[in-house]
Amino acid sequence: MIEIEQEPAAAAEIFGDRIDVARKFAEALGQHGEERGLIGPLEPPRLWSRHILNSAVIAPLFSGRVGDVGSGAGLPGLVLAIARPDVEWVLIEPMERRVAWLSEQAESLELGNVEVLRARAEDWKRGPSLDAVTARAVSALRTLVPITAPLVRDGGEVILLKGTSATNEIEAAEKQLRKFKVTNARVEIVGEGLLPEPSRVIRATVR
Repeated sequence: MIEIEQEPAAAAEIFGDRIDVARKFAEALGQHGEERGLIGPLEPPRLWSRHILNSAVIAPLFSGRVGDVGSGAGLPGLVLAIARPDVEWVLIEPMERRVAWLSEQAESLELGNVEVLRARAEDWKRGPSLDAVTARAVSALRTLVPITAPLVRDGGEVILLKGTSATNEIEAAEKQLRKFKVTNARVEIVGEGLLPEPSRVIRATVR
């Protein structure tokens, strides 16, 4: 039995009446994530604080139909879909074994608001149809802008989970932001007072 981090008190506050679904996902990812190549061996003891709550706390920023690029283990896409059943989520992931995991979890957790799409974001065929796109730990902003902005409708947003270098990433991506008409890029801190280490997002408007 793999030792998983004890659920922090903030989890119930963040997930509300969806906490039982979040617990089921945390248990599945903690027990099977390493053997399925989704998380490293050091992650189960910090699964809630570093991964699940880091993702879930940004859930209030979204509405409508949202894409998660490079969804992987379901961070943040499955976590956000649990926290926000009123939002539609398209989890975009190219690797077959990760797609299998995402599909299994969406079914097991009865997430009727999730579509799992096996594709690279670069191969998206549906035009600028999403209200927002998110991603976590995929790549630097300058690389992400060309593969996320084209998926978003005029006036929609990119909302990307980032680390402490977020401000530097905005500066480094200046050329791509201009080219893809992404405006008002800024860093927002989410979860202060709730989490020991709040989440950082780069948030910007498309066109």
